[in-house]
Amino acid sequence: MASESMASAPLTLPVLPLDDEVVLPGMVVPLDLSDNDVRAAVEAAQAAARPGEGKPRVLLVPRVDGTYAATGVLGTVEQVGRLSDGDPGALVRGRGRVRIGAGTTGPGAALWVEGAAVEETLPDPLPGSVTELVKEYKALATTWLKKRGAWQVVDRVQQIDGVGALADNSGYSPFLTVAQRIELLETADPVARLRLATAQLREHLAEQDVAETIAKDVQEGVDKQQREFLLRRQLEAVRKELRELNGESEGDGSDDYRARVEAADLPGKVREAALKEVEKLERSSDQSPEGSWIRTWLDTILELPWNERTEDRYDIRGARAVLDAEHAGLDDVKERITEYLAVRKRRADRGLGVVGGRRGGAVLALVGPPGVGKTSLGESVAHAMGREFVRVALGGVRDEAEIRGHRRTYVGALPGRIVRAIKEAGSMNPVVLLDEIDKVGSDFRGDPAAALLEVLDPAQNHTFRDHYLEVELDLSDVVFLATANVLESIPEALLDRMELVRLDGYTEDEKVVIARDHLLPRQLERAGLEPGEVVLEEASLRKLAGEYTREAGVRTLERSISRLLRKVAAQHELGDRALPFTVRPEDLRELIGRPHHVPESAQDPAERRTSVPGVATGLAVTGAGGDVLFVEASLADPETGAAGLTLTGQLGDVMKESAQIALSFLRSHGAELELPVTGLKDRGVHIHFPAGAVPKDGPSAGITMTTALASLLSGRLVRTDVAMTGEVSLTGRVLPIGGVKQKLLAAHRAGITTVVIPKRNEADLDDVPAEILEKLEVHPVTDVRQVLEIALTPAEVPVGVAA
Repeated sequence: MASESMASAPLTLPVLPLDDEVVLPGMVVPLDLSDNDVRAAVEAAQAAARPGEGKPRVLLVPRVDGTYAATGVLGTVEQVGRLSDGDPGALVRGRGRVRIGAGTTGPGAALWVEGAAVEETLPDPLPGSVTELVKEYKALATTWLKKRGAWQVVDRVQQIDGVGALADNSGYSPFLTVAQRIELLETADPVARLRLATAQLREHLAEQDVAETIAKDVQEGVDKQQREFLLRRQLEAVRKELRELNGESEGDGSDDYRARVEAADLPGKVREAALKEVEKLERSSDQSPEGSWIRTWLDTILELPWNERTEDRYDIRGARAVLDAEHAGLDDVKERITEYLAVRKRRADRGLGVVGGRRGGAVLALVGPPGVGKTSLGESVAHAMGREFVRVALGGVRDEAEIRGHRRTYVGALPGRIVRAIKEAGSMNPVVLLDEIDKVGSDFRGDPAAALLEVLDPAQNHTFRDHYLEVELDLSDVVFLATANVLESIPEALLDRMELVRLDGYTEDEKVVIARDHLLPRQLERAGLEPGEVVLEEASLRKLAGEYTREAGVRTLERSISRLLRKVAAQHELGDRALPFTVRPEDLRELIGRPHHVPESAQDPAERRTSVPGVATGLAVTGAGGDVLFVEASLADPETGAAGLTLTGQLGDVMKESAQIALSFLRSHGAELELPVTGLKDRGVHIHFPAGAVPKDGPSAGITMTTALASLLSGRLVRTDVAMTGEVSLTGRVLPIGGVKQKLLAAHRAGITTVVIPKRNEADLDDVPAEILEKLEVHPVTDVRQVLEIALTPAEVPVGVAA
């Protein structure tokens, strides 16, 4: 059985480079900490060491002319202190060989790499040839040590039993050159290593015998410094020869890069920078890591489409038809893209393509709830314009280098995502979708959102510089589409550079069109059904959109259609359903269960939330679009003594202040409104917002809380079909709020028919689809008294009884 070596579990260690030195396993060497690389590696190892896990570990790697060996030695820092000359130093012990892998990151300024420990195995018992080799090496080592007068070391060498340890002990031999020691280090087989050490020792003894016979007196007078000087001169000569050989061997590669750069269609400054790098490549050695860095950089430069551009499709009507065919609704975005193409066409017709180095790109921010088609819209825009499309996912990105690239000095450096997107598109004017730009985070590695400021600024991005490329890249002809769910999460400086387009959700009619024209054909194909085998009536789609889903987008609607088709397909395979089959509204309950969202107006009057005094319906905006919000109010028993205002439902400070304002207004104007507010001084008031686990904040629930309290005090119910939104002041004025369009869409989805909004928000009704306004009775008001008049039902009992 032959000896062999195998790699164990990977290690992650800081690199401690050894210039003109090699440490083998078993050796204990002092290292000077005044060397920056040595100090950085020792400090990084100490920083990474954990209590109870042993001494700090480093990876000792020989470095010759800037080239690292492929094998290093795992070393432990035994002690840190002062050397004999008073300089700071560390005592390091070699433990075992490590195969060096890829670079990685770690604490400190040192270079970190991954590696695998090399384990050595030997047959047991040892063959006779190996035993004879051990005896021969010990005899030669004893002879050499006796000639040097190192009698105390002879016994230690004789006591070494391990084959590999005996070979590694030759690392102490001063006559070995760096190349010979590296050869010993990289020989993993212990038997082969011992055979190599024996040959080196035998050769040295033969040379020593010849030298002693020729110039014994001269050799005896050579001290340690002179010997080291001679060895270093010899090493320099060997290095010079190696450099000349390497220069000849790598000439073909650098010449190839020079020819590629000169043949490529590169801009002037880029060509100049590339030729400088080619000159560096020609001067560097084959073993130098800088050579591989330069080659990778040149490959990236040559792969970029510096002068490649796709021709825009200037058929404006055709582009609008493509957008209309692939997306229903979303008129704001379609109009903006149509305007962009129309202006580009007119500028191209008049020869105004480039002005001041800048082209006519665009930066749009599509903000809206999930599922409204923001991401898929980017591909449709590229299709309509005849451009390439690239999607860059920014969700969870926390490293600034992901946008601007890494410096080339780092191991494994790459260009940023923007440059990679341009390279992937193969043209300088693609449509780049920056998906989930509001999910970008920041930490100790920088703020990616700040790195996007130059990318998305039309006045700067024609000279964009990636840290890896370090040459100017023109992004002014790129159409950037950024998508986000929450506008508040985007930094203000970044938002200022983008043109904001809001996607506030679909109406029920738009959802039916989308389901009929897009979702149903796609899900039929996925369910393995032919287009005519399962037919959904429009009434069935409308019921799915209105009662089985309640969302701003259409993702849940598509899942409901998919579930419905899977159920029909399964029943057909079981023989329980014949095809073709038409799904009517009454079939939905049997196939996918009962509806989940029944409008308040459709429920039994006794089961409605507003069937008791003190409950009002408000409107709110969330990250998923608009939604209805119920407000409940109650009065405590005066005998409990719990006076004051209690608020529950995980409310923010602004909403708490709105509740205080509503209560103060009713206390001061109760008599005017014919409300029995005299008892409010002695009785506690409790206002609760259901869905207590959801945080809520904002002033727009002011009139809703006022209406709920007025309903409680008067005993008059709040109309079931009425929802309201608006901020209230101490004098009873109704102040404007935001998100009118989302709130009215939510009211329509919830079955509300009457909506109360502030008078100063009346202009926002222009953004609401006409079919929604036709189905809603909208009351713009300026005073709370108007709100109470609209929302409260006529009194059925005397006021005193209700109080």
